[in-house]
Amino acid sequence: MRDRRPAGPASPLARRSAHAARGDPADDPALHVMRLIWAVDHELHSLSKRMHAAIGLTVPQRMTLLVIGRQPGIPASEIAALLHVHPGTMSGIIRRLESGKYLERLGDEADARRMRLSLTERGRRANSRRGGTFEAAVRKTLASTSPTQLASFEDVLTRLARTLRDTVEGQTAGGQLRAVARRR
Repeated sequence: MRDRRPAGPASPLARRSAHAARGDPADDPALHVMRLIWAVDHELHSLSKRMHAAIGLTVPQRMTLLVIGRQPGIPASEIAALLHVHPGTMSGIIRRLESGKYLERLGDEADARRMRLSLTERGRRANSRRGGTFEAAVRKTLASTSPTQLASFEDVLTRLARTLRDTVEGQTAGGQLRAVARRR
């Protein structure tokens, strides 16, 4: 017996595109991807709050410790660049980690104006803990992800980040975002 299902695009996103072409807003691929990003963002914030309550660290603080643990002596400016956060935001994260005795600032022998960061014993202990953290969830997801899927995922996210950055830079240059910010 012959399969009577209509031939069509195989991927869920491609099927959504076909539905969107018929005017069904629920199947708009851009809306679908935005909803998925929103869901990940929401879960990251929720996990960050739970991590803070359970182990005393938020996701950004945990990421900062992980970077310092892998690159002892790294300056704060390099961590900010790696994590794609504003240097002022990174200063606040580092200040909280330092006051919590997770890290220490060390003078840079080559440049007295720069400080290098190193984990304390408490920071190293916090870094060794994996359960219930965001990276445990990421590692669990990656364990069931093929190298091809990971490469595609990285490509799409990189292009999206670049497009978002270009959009912000274009709007800022054109004054559109400044006008919105002034009204608040």
